[in-house]
Amino acid sequence: MTPPQASDYVHATALVLGEFGLLLRGPSGAGKSALSLQLIADWRARGAFAALVGDDRVALEARHGRLIARPHPSIRGMIEARGLGLLRVASEPACVLRAVMDLLASGESPKRYPDEDDATTRLSGVTLPRMFENAANVGAAARIAAYIQNVVTN
Repeated sequence: MTPPQASDYVHATALVLGEFGLLLRGPSGAGKSALSLQLIADWRARGAFAALVGDDRVALEARHGRLIARPHPSIRGMIEARGLGLLRVASEPACVLRAVMDLLASGESPKRYPDEDDATTRLSGVTLPRMFENAANVGAAARIAAYIQNVVTN
């Protein structure tokens, strides 16, 4: 496999929760890394598998109708924790993405009932379900868990 070029990376965080690959996107400071650490801790506390794939720079590649996420090799297995710096965490070399979480800027809230047009997004030619969330909102991790469960069962 040819290594991804610099232009093939997106500013995002990818993680695996159980068997579910999730891509978190959002502006700098939206809480992608902190929310990822919370989600991983929550999944593990329930005895489920959870690991980081990539933080900050994630390569996306469409393969056979699925979207694969990989970390940037220079920061594989590391995630930034505000106030702590870079932390080493359990990581996976890749995952199949099943959904996209678009994090909103501080002070913004998701719509009460999202528009149908906002329910999916297309990346590298692959359409994925999408949810909007504000990482700072109380219950964000619980709503994301409920969303994942809904995607898995539907």
